Amino acid sequence: MSQQGQGYSQASENDEKKLHDKKMMDLDLVDGFSAEDVFNGKQNQSGFTYDDLICLPGHISFGVHDVTLTSRFSRKIPLKTPIVSSPMDTVTESGMAIAMALEGGIGVIHTNLPIEVQAQEVMKVKKYKSGFISDPICVPPTMTIAELDTLKSSLGFTVFAVTENGELGSKLVGLITKRDTDFVKDRSLVLAEVMTPLKDLVTAEDGIELAAANEMLQSSKKGKLPIISKGGILVALVARTDLMKNAEFPHATKDPKTKKLRVAAAIGTRPVDKDRVKALAAAGCDAVIIDSSQGDSVFQHEMVRWIKKEFPEIEVIAGNVVTKRQAKNLLDCGADGLRVGMGIGSICTTQEVCACGRAQASAVYNVAKLAAAYDVPILADGGISSPGHIVKALALGAGAAMCGSLLAGTHETPGEYFYSNDGQRLKRYRGMGSIDAMKKGSDDRYFGTAAVIKVAQGVSGTVQDKGSIHRYLPYLTQGLQHGMQDIGAQDIIKLQKMLKDGDLRFELRSAAAQREGGVHGLHSFERKLFDA
Repeated sequence: MSQQGQGYSQASENDEKKLHDKKMMDLDLVDGFSAEDVFNGKQNQSGFTYDDLICLPGHISFGVHDVTLTSRFSRKIPLKTPIVSSPMDTVTESGMAIAMALEGGIGVIHTNLPIEVQAQEVMKVKKYKSGFISDPICVPPTMTIAELDTLKSSLGFTVFAVTENGELGSKLVGLITKRDTDFVKDRSLVLAEVMTPLKDLVTAEDGIELAAANEMLQSSKKGKLPIISKGGILVALVARTDLMKNAEFPHATKDPKTKKLRVAAAIGTRPVDKDRVKALAAAGCDAVIIDSSQGDSVFQHEMVRWIKKEFPEIEVIAGNVVTKRQAKNLLDCGADGLRVGMGIGSICTTQEVCACGRAQASAVYNVAKLAAAYDVPILADGGISSPGHIVKALALGAGAAMCGSLLAGTHETPGEYFYSNDGQRLKRYRGMGSIDAMKKGSDDRYFGTAAVIKVAQGVSGTVQDKGSIHRYLPYLTQGLQHGMQDIGAQDIIKLQKMLKDGDLRFELRSAAAQREGGVHGLHSFERKLFDA
């Protein structure tokens, strides 16, 4: 071989060696493990929770406000905030569902209600217009001022619509304000004698746009504008104070055709629940969640098929499931989404009582992996107590996180506040498997309707006041954005592509590592979630 040929050969060998060394160096720089290695490695025989895992940081090339959280609740319902309020009777009714939809999530109205009442709750959400009070408190003209004083002290506001029978949906006859009653000495007088009558009021006809209602209030210098039908029936109120503080909600979850807020509702699997579905469909419900602690049953299979046949426009989220076989059975029936989790909620005792369930991180990863092949999103339901847990749920393939205890205690949840002995402001919160909830009807989700002895799979408790959802949810979403930025994912599509490709790396945490990752080493501390 010539000297020139030997030179080329030597250079080629050197290039190959450099390439090999670079590959080895790159491999040496890869820390942690892929999700597949963690959950399905040959040596793994354990189930993992969110706290068992930590996501390793990636490379940041964008600002935190560049992170978008758009995801899916079901096949056809997108969310700009991947958070869903749980169908629990201490978490979601129309007030919470409206607030969740305005903030870009969605609420699921619980099923511990008579059919007609649950349908009415759905209708309240569908009829909601930002700035309009769609369910004003009404009083009859025969009420005395003394009775009104009692009502004002319990409700905390001072202006009431006076209707013929004291209910919304009857003819408006006047308004009663603080100014009408403050200087009346005889508190036994009825409202008809002191109210501002209809003929002296400025009113607007049903169908008026918010901007036009605002102009009418400004030009008339009135505080309230009653909205009435052509027949004089009270439909809604517009308040000047509400308009002044009314915010735009650019991320609101709305039907693109009707522009109405989206809402879901929970149902069971009994024959009577078919009547519930019919009523919910008539009310305009966008999706139903079949509420069962163990979703892989012949009853649920039949219900999914029936709903998809009779009401194909309604999205059906089936569950709960924690294994791939359970998930496949429901997906083959036509489910548009899956609810994942069994026995891991803060108030749930299913695993303890029934010895059945699965650690949540393992359940979410494995079910999401199968559901992705069907192009169906999953809801990670339970086990979430911080924004970090939501980040981990999304990082393991979830479309959204369903939250109960995390949202409990906010202003929009059902129930009244009360004070503990040490002065803390609290609200009641209970599992749908608690005896209290089961007595109201939720025992159906645990297949216990006809049971002589009801076996509790949940507890009742209290949670601290968290303020309004409109302040609390932005705190949660900001936490999600920071978490995704640290991982190096600008959106959830990128995050889950990193998961699939093995570029998203995890490590398991020892008990000491978990302690180290929380607050430690202090004599005392005060935890503030966000700047009030």
